[in-house]
Amino acid sequence: MIYDVSMTIHPAMTVYKNKPEKSPVFSTLSTHDSGTAHEGVIQMSLHTGTHLDYPLHMIKDGAVSDETIPDGCLGPVKVFDVSDDVIDHAVVESLDIQPGDVVFFKTRNSLREDFDFDFVYVSASGATALKAIGIKGVGLDALGIERAQAEHPTHKTLLSNGIFILEGLRLKAVPEGTYELICLPLKIQGVDALPARVLLNTL
Repeated sequence: MIYDVSMTIHPAMTVYKNKPEKSPVFSTLSTHDSGTAHEGVIQMSLHTGTHLDYPLHMIKDGAVSDETIPDGCLGPVKVFDVSDDVIDHAVVESLDIQPGDVVFFKTRNSLREDFDFDFVYVSASGATALKAIGIKGVGLDALGIERAQAEHPTHKTLLSNGIFILEGLRLKAVPEGTYELICLPLKIQGVDALPARVLLNTL
């Protein structure tokens, strides 16, 4: 079975903190009445919907996207169903996470379609624990991996250690377990984030 865990892009979709500037804008460049073809245009933040963060997002002079798919975006992923309100070091250390893993955290975030200002997030200590284990990547069912943390320690700890971050996953229908991850970010060079289509295939 294949689960599509990507957000659908549309004008009324949920965006981070309900900020209007993050909502995608659809327009029409030409129609069959004004030209020979119908051609649409979309304008949106690279951090809208399901997306992959790159170091420049939170680290000055950090690395940007290139033409390669980050290591771990194609391969096994462990989905953990977490009931805690914060994913800290204690939560991380209680789970079967091994070096080289890619991990997705399914939380109560997946139960809501509107933006929850009290969403479950990965704390600084949780990020440090994930770094110490040596994972390849982490995904969360929220539009941010951290919430109101001064200096953004979670992002910085993960991104500065080569750990990719996927935000905006939709995991409501996905049972806990191990899957084949197919994460295909758009092929855009030199930016701080890439929208992605993310699929999970049962093994």
